[in-house]
Amino acid sequence: MRSDSDIKRDVEAELRWSPDVDETDIAVKVNDGEVTLSGFAHNYLEKYRAEIATRRIKGVTAVANDIHVKALAGAPTDPEIARAAVEALKMDLPLTWEQIAPIVKEGHISLEGAVEWHYQRERAESVIRRVKGVVSVRNSIKIRPSLAPENIRHRIEDAFRRIAQVDAGRIVVDTLGSEVTLRGEVRSWAERDEAQQTAWSAPGVTNVRNELTVRS
Repeated sequence: MRSDSDIKRDVEAELRWSPDVDETDIAVKVNDGEVTLSGFAHNYLEKYRAEIATRRIKGVTAVANDIHVKALAGAPTDPEIARAAVEALKMDLPLTWEQIAPIVKEGHISLEGAVEWHYQRERAESVIRRVKGVVSVRNSIKIRPSLAPENIRHRIEDAFRRIAQVDAGRIVVDTLGSEVTLRGEVRSWAERDEAQQTAWSAPGVTNVRNELTVRS
């Protein structure tokens, strides 16, 4: 088990190493492997990337991202952010952008609507993170697959066995209709994320509840 001081040192080093993160105004606290990030970022994308960098560190069991996005002078107005968000969605999701509605209030964006696949939901959020003036994103897009759920649990378990990054023997897959719950213990945040992405890839899945814990 890694000490909190070692984890803190490595998180700070990783933030310094990441070219897309300015760690100057970011503080790191660690308690039993749980990392809290606080301070300020220049934009929402930088805040998100700081969290991703932290999750790469061995021994991190959870991340609380309390970084605030600085409101810069001359920042776009809400209508300008909304127009830029729509244009960004049009460019990256030309077949589904009309099914997604970005709602903006004081720089905070809520994404509403419904798409067929989880990757489209994720792509929409990824696009919005890059829009100038955005300070937070809440992804409320629903998944409405055209395929009926069929043998979801077995398909996911088979996929886990094929993937080298996932220890299938330590993960329990429960299903209720089109909803999936993952339980068990994994070795890292990367493995946890890989398991979640794999579960989402099963045709017909509408929700994945990830209750996997990261081994300390």
